[in-house]
Amino acid sequence: LLIMCALDQANAQSKNRALIERGKYLVDFGGCHDCHSPKVFGPNGPMPDTTKLLSGAPSTNSVPPMPEGALGPGKWGAITTPDLTTWAGPWGVSFARNLTPDKETGLGSWTEAMFIKAMQNGKDMGEGRPILPPMPWDAVGKLKDQDLRAIFSYLRSLKPIHNPIHDPIPPGSGQGQGQGQ
Repeated sequence: LLIMCALDQANAQSKNRALIERGKYLVDFGGCHDCHSPKVFGPNGPMPDTTKLLSGAPSTNSVPPMPEGALGPGKWGAITTPDLTTWAGPWGVSFARNLTPDKETGLGSWTEAMFIKAMQNGKDMGEGRPILPPMPWDAVGKLKDQDLRAIFSYLRSLKPIHNPIHDPIPPGSGQGQGQGQ
């Protein structure tokens, strides 16, 4: 009986490792680091800061002023900060979420069901405010539930990073003038 329990436990650990590896593959392939990992500048431009992977828009950053008239038809559709974690567009200003398992500022208090629901319906925590651009939740939400479970398992395996994310700034409320910080 002890041998069977040990084999069952080893099998479960192996399946969990495989699920986490699948999640890492999907996160890397899906470009999650493009917005959710702060960047440092290297010889080829912005590269993910490996000490802050998937920790979202740094809470210490301020929102730079929006150039007057920069957004609109025939102009820019969106503008981003140098670390590519804060975006401004017709929707206002959005800040990339902390995806680490920090219980206070990341996904540490989320359940797997909340994560899947959020990705499938585009609502924060599965039922809150709309998830804003540039997050491609509608594309991510087309993944099979097993792939979304794998992504969530991988995110839960990361080192928690405490990084409170600013609330979005609605359009026309002085976006880029320091509000929401």
